[in-house]
Amino acid sequence: MAQHVRDIMTSRLVTVEPQASVTAVAQKMRDEDIGIVLVTEGDELRGLVSDRDLVVRSLAEGGDQEQRTVASACSGDLFTVGPDEEVDHAVELMREHSVRRVPVVDHGHPVGIVSIGDLAIERDPGSALGDISAARPND
Repeated sequence: MAQHVRDIMTSRLVTVEPQASVTAVAQKMRDEDIGIVLVTEGDELRGLVSDRDLVVRSLAEGGDQEQRTVASACSGDLFTVGPDEEVDHAVELMREHSVRRVPVVDHGHPVGIVSIGDLAIERDPGSALGDISAARPND
């Protein structure tokens, strides 16, 4: 039986508006112990920003990070999956686009994220990645 994205996705979402400063987003990532934040306007997904995006697209550019908005650092080319799609489709998207996380969207609204770590926990829990992904965060 095929497994659906909803069965393995992370449904705890952290979102910010496009005008949020990259500093505020970095602090939110630190405080929530996460590496990705969804960029939304109202209830609509507009992009996502990872910790790597903040470094490569913002910090490396220099300037006042308090004045730079997350819109300038976020990934706008979104590849999404629906909660009722098969997990294999999410895997195909990750491979095809070389991404580690894919937002899960239902009728245009974000409802979760499926990550390579979620896949490892589900499909290969004894692997190093599965073990690391299932571990409690470092304090």
